[in-house]
Amino acid sequence: MAVKALGIVTSGNRIKVEGMQAFRPVSAFTFVGRYRMIDFPLSNLSNSNIERIQVFAGANPRSLAEHVGTGRHYGINSKRGKIQLLFSPESEVNEIYNTDVASFLYNEDVIERVNADYVILVPSYMVFAQNYDELLDAHVASGADITLLYHKVTNADVAYMNCEYLKLDDEKTVLGIETNIGGKANKNIFMNSYVMKKELFLDLIKQAKKKSSMYNLFNIVNDKAVSEDLTIKAVQHEGYFEAITDFKSYFRANLELTDYATASSLFTEKWPIYTRTNDACPTQYLPGASVKKSLISNGSLIAGTVENCIIGRGVVIEEGAVVKNSVICSEVTIAKDTVIENQVVDKYARILHAKEIIADPENPGYIKRLDTL
Repeated sequence: MAVKALGIVTSGNRIKVEGMQAFRPVSAFTFVGRYRMIDFPLSNLSNSNIERIQVFAGANPRSLAEHVGTGRHYGINSKRGKIQLLFSPESEVNEIYNTDVASFLYNEDVIERVNADYVILVPSYMVFAQNYDELLDAHVASGADITLLYHKVTNADVAYMNCEYLKLDDEKTVLGIETNIGGKANKNIFMNSYVMKKELFLDLIKQAKKKSSMYNLFNIVNDKAVSEDLTIKAVQHEGYFEAITDFKSYFRANLELTDYATASSLFTEKWPIYTRTNDACPTQYLPGASVKKSLISNGSLIAGTVENCIIGRGVVIEEGAVVKNSVICSEVTIAKDTVIENQVVDKYARILHAKEIIADPENPGYIKRLDTL
């Protein structure tokens, strides 16, 4: 990559995940036990040698700020690079004003001061691996004004709701960007990733504000695609891809990674996913423990039965407890002889008195952070 690029991680201002989002932004959600959602975009950018990164924090940012810290655990060289957390006030008048464009404009001077020719905007609520160095090279070589990343899916009729999808011609020129509300199964889901010159980006957000205070970045880019004012190209992503747009998609995305082949398509030695380290002893499996098709983080104690689960750090599952098809976040205690099925149990929850908590897999349950049942 001969040109300088600034990486911008967007907050997913339109994403609403009931329950968990009351305590932290989507970017700070626990994912497959030991990671946070923010680890994936930051690792992708770091692995792509993009070391000037701005992260839009969103609401309730404390846990995100604690996790990201200085960014050293992402391999960012502090002499050449920097991770900045950016904040923007949320409108108390109406949520329609809480757009990504409003956040960008609030931090316009901070973005403008970065010495970079290009910006690469990436989402915090999608999970995938991507070499942005290669994407930037492809963008420059194409001569396009903007390059967008997309993933071809065959289940858009039942999944990826409220994501956008791209309408493309045979040469992968973007003809329009529309919101997925179901209908057709085969769609090109937009991965909310953009590559363009920084100067163009700053101009577009100003144009968007003039056109409508409700506009997000994809709205003004769609206008330019439809009017053909700009040349907008699309590049297809290959490999694992999931979008966390609601509670069910969070539950599904975690559990599908208990499958080894699926997990191997995301986690590879050549493309590491970094996270904040947490020194703890290995998980202990006591006599009588049974674990099948599950991902277990370090520092836990398992004396019961665990099947098809994600288990976070420091979890205690006592003797006789049965936990199936569930996402158990860090520092959770599940008492003796308790049955948990199809649940997301948030951090520090204690299941001490409720002997059976079972939900339908199509409508998984949520147990609140710090709650005692």
